Amino acid sequence: QVQPVESGGGLVQAGGSLRLSCAASGSIFSINAMGWYRQAPGKQRELVAAITSGGSANYADSVKGRFTISRDNAKNTVYLQMNSLKPEDTAVYYCKVYKLGYDYWGQGTQVTVSS
Repeated sequence: QVQPVESGGGLVQAGGSLRLSCAASGSIFSINAMGWYRQAPGKQRELVAAITSGGSANYADSVKGRFTISRDNAKNTVYLQMNSLKPEDTAVYYCKVYKLGYDYWGQGTQVTVSS
């Protein structure tokens, strides 16, 4: 079992920045990839960004150039630096850990961007 725990959400004005963190605990060996998803009210959960243990990252088109995902393997932590935030970025952001064919989800953290 892996337990991801997110932190860093909050309320910010449009154009501002936030950094989310997700620390994984428990059975942390052989974690393959970590990523961030988000779910806005009335919408499906969508991928925001993901990063492999080797550091390869991919992003949703809507956040490219504004968000940066990074990972500290020694701390089993993944970060999401969010810049130039827009009201449409408002959502609950979830951390996901992918390990040996299983997905482990965090409880989510709310990000609200005011216009």
